[in-house]
Amino acid sequence: MRPPRVVVALSLVIVSVPFCRAENEKTSSALSAQHRMELVRTFNADLVYIRTRFPMGKTGLTLKDGKVSPSGEDLEKLLTLWGPSVKPGDRALITKFEVRGDRIRLEINGGPVKKQKWYQHIQVGMNNTMTTPGGGDQNGPFNNPRGSYVDLVFDHHVPDLTVEQMKQLLWPVFDFDSKSPVDAYVETVPPKVKEAIKGHQVLVGMNREMVIYSKGRPDKKMREKDEQGAEYEDWIYGEPPKDVDFVRIVGDEVVRVETMKVGGQKIVKTEKEIDLGGPQVAAAAQKEQSPTKAPTLRRPGEEASQPSGSTAPMPLPNTTGNPSPPQFNNTASR
Repeated sequence: MRPPRVVVALSLVIVSVPFCRAENEKTSSALSAQHRMELVRTFNADLVYIRTRFPMGKTGLTLKDGKVSPSGEDLEKLLTLWGPSVKPGDRALITKFEVRGDRIRLEINGGPVKKQKWYQHIQVGMNNTMTTPGGGDQNGPFNNPRGSYVDLVFDHHVPDLTVEQMKQLLWPVFDFDSKSPVDAYVETVPPKVKEAIKGHQVLVGMNREMVIYSKGRPDKKMREKDEQGAEYEDWIYGEPPKDVDFVRIVGDEVVRVETMKVGGQKIVKTEKEIDLGGPQVAAAAQKEQSPTKAPTLRRPGEEASQPSGSTAPMPLPNTTGNPSPPQFNNTASR
C-alpha cells in the first residue's frame, strides 16, 4: 500500500508548484496594455513642477524604492560640472515616456541629448557639394540640449500600475498637484522656511532662491566690498513712508536682515536662524557688531547712530575736490 501513497504525495507536490507560481505571477504581473496606454496618455507632454535638482548632461536621476540617486556629494559634482537643468519650483514638460525592461524613463524639456527630425537626415548634392536643407543652425540655441531624465526602477520588470500609483512613486521628483511655483517650492523646504515664505519674511541663513520666493525680486540692489575686500550684496525691499527691508547676502546666504519701521524703529538680525548645511559665514555676520562704513543702510535724512566709545561722526565723502574733506565736528569737540 505504500507505493500508491508515495505516488499521491508526489502528484500533490507537482500540482501545487504551478499553482503557487501562478499566484506569484498574478500578484506581480507585468504592465498591462491598457494601463500602459493610460500612463502614456497622462504623462507624455504633461506639465509638472520639480521637487529636486536635475543635472544637465547625459547622467540623469534614478528613483528606486523612494530614494533618488545620485544625491549628496555625487549630485553636487554633476551640478558643478554640467550645471542644473531644473531646480525645485521650476515647471517642466515631460517630453518622453518610455518603458525599458525593469524601468520607466521620463525625459523632461527635451531630454539630455539633442534629437534630430527625419528631414534633418536628408542631403541634397550637386557638383560634389552636399547640403542638408533641414539641418538648420547647428550652433543655434535650440540645438543645445538642456533637459534631463529620471529612471523609475523596479525589481525584475515593471509591474501593473495605475496613473495614481505612478504619481505617488514619482512624488520625490515631480509634483502633480501644486497650482503655482511657490506652492511647489515650499513643499521642498524645511517647515520653518516654509512658514517664513508664506508670511513673506526673510530669515538669516536663507539662500537667494528662498528670499526671492518669500519677497520677490528686490526693488534695488547694491554690491559693495567690506574692509577685507569680500563682496556682499544688499537687497532693498520697499520705500518710505512704508517699512523698508535691507537684506545683506554674502555668497548665497543671508547674513543680516535690517528692517526700518515707519515710526523710525530699527530691527536688526544677524544671528543665524536656520542652517541649510552650506558654507559657514559666521565671520561675516560678526562684522556687523563693529561700526560700518559706506555704503550705509540708513534711510534718507536719518541720523547716524554712534557706536559705543565713539565721539565723532563718520566723515562724509569728499565731493568738493579739496585735498581733505570738510570738517563738521568743531562744535562737538568744543
